[in-house]
Amino acid sequence: MMLDGNQEQERLKRLREQQLRARDPDTKQRQHQRMTAQRERKRDKSYSLGRMWRDIPHLWRYSIFGFVLGILVLLILPLLWDSPSAQLCSFAAILVFTIFGGMLGNAIDVRENIKDLTR
Repeated sequence: MMLDGNQEQERLKRLREQQLRARDPDTKQRQHQRMTAQRERKRDKSYSLGRMWRDIPHLWRYSIFGFVLGILVLLILPLLWDSPSAQLCSFAAILVFTIFGGMLGNAIDVRENIKDLTR
């Protein structure tokens, strides 16, 4: 019987300490300060152009690469091929490279999604 009374006293003591901690205004203030500090650290973290570029899905990045490659073809092909159809072929190259870049980027995104699902 003595053991049960001792356990009950310990339980009541822990319960009282828990209630005092719950009512302690410093606990809420420390929690608020911790959350504020976390928010400030997150806000102060620099967001570089490289990080922004990496956050863009591969589908869009590779489409942009394809478009830029097509623009280069548009600028260079008429200089090398003196024909009225050179400009038409250049526009077709822009379209083809952009679509191919999008397909390649989508394939890379799908591969990464599958890797994430298998982990």
